[in-house]
Amino acid sequence: MSQPYTLTLSCSERPGIVHAVSSFLFEHACDIVEHQQFDDAARGQLFLRTAFVCAEQADVEQLTAAFQPVADEFGMTFTVTGDRPQRVLVMVSKLGHCLNDLIFRWRAGNLGGELVAVVSNHEDLRPMAEAAGLPFHHVPVAPGTKAEAEARLLELAEETDTDLVVLARYMQVLSDEACRALYGRAINIHHSFLPGFKGAKPYHQAFDRGVKLVGATAHYVTPDLDEGPIIEQEVIRIDHTHDPRALATVGRDAEALALSRAVRWHCERRVLLNGSSTVVFR
Repeated sequence: MSQPYTLTLSCSERPGIVHAVSSFLFEHACDIVEHQQFDDAARGQLFLRTAFVCAEQADVEQLTAAFQPVADEFGMTFTVTGDRPQRVLVMVSKLGHCLNDLIFRWRAGNLGGELVAVVSNHEDLRPMAEAAGLPFHHVPVAPGTKAEAEARLLELAEETDTDLVVLARYMQVLSDEACRALYGRAINIHHSFLPGFKGAKPYHQAFDRGVKLVGATAHYVTPDLDEGPIIEQEVIRIDHTHDPRALATVGRDAEALALSRAVRWHCERRVLLNGSSTVVFR
């Protein structure tokens, strides 16, 4: 029975890369089912995602070891993954719209990953998590206990064998150390196009400025606050009739949409880091 795998890679542009990949797959009795690549001429980099099935008996470790000589020849950074769903830990505070949307998509089977737990610095969303059958962990955060709380968050990620941490309107700033520990596997949702309307009451600020577009940005978490590589942005047009409450409602729709897409694309190994940016193979 054919087994599905995904190869993602990046390297400096040079002739022969795609030929080397396709030849490797042919030699190992693999059949390509989806292939996408992007040649970043400005940076001289090539990014590639190839989904394939393998008729021969093989596993991720064997395919990784077999592909290593090809990667060494071209200076590739690569990953071979199987069909095990990414395990997703969700962090929240009091707002539940993003968590609710993620739960809905997970139950419908189109999130791309497997929700494994919910962590919060408040108790408000415990009923929502537990109604979905998800373990809920209350980790309060106070100025004097932030380091201990973050240590517990990282422990929970390890205990649950988490692949991806999602900050679904988690209203705490992670330390530089935590950001580095979760580099490339933590996604945050921001309530606007970045940069813009930072701080308290963003939708009141937007109302005061008479904005005509409400947006949200899903990005990877980095030590530079709200400046991580952007994965997805969503925009909804509004007008002068939208008061702050209506703006918040529209904005939450945008947040849920942008976040769920970013999570799905990450879980499907469609997002590759490109310096301070990303390549997203939709």
